[in-house]
Amino acid sequence: MKTEKENFFQNVYEVVKLIPEGRVTSYGAIAAYLGAKGSARMVGWALISSQPFAAIPAHRVVNRNGQLTGKQHFEYPDAMQERLEQEGVKVENDQVVEFKSLFWDPAKELL
Repeated sequence: MKTEKENFFQNVYEVVKLIPEGRVTSYGAIAAYLGAKGSARMVGWALISSQPFAAIPAHRVVNRNGQLTGKQHFEYPDAMQERLEQEGVKVENDQVVEFKSLFWDPAKELL
């Protein structure tokens, strides 16, 4: 039987898999969607744990300001930025350019 933490992590992974290519969301938006507002760090921990799973596009999750705060958890320092740029997301100084227009809010998108 899965623990509450394992279930939460699995729910995070399921939401992250739904983020469209070329879009980004935030840790907090995922937490709020899952009914755990204030648990953005737990979403981050889930994504750190997801790194062995290539099917989880963790590079599409940034902080609430569009900054690549999780980049140190990828296989090399520029991997997160490179993956985003391959999808057409422009990044400058570890910041998603036009973050608001690229923001994918699961609470709105997954009605």
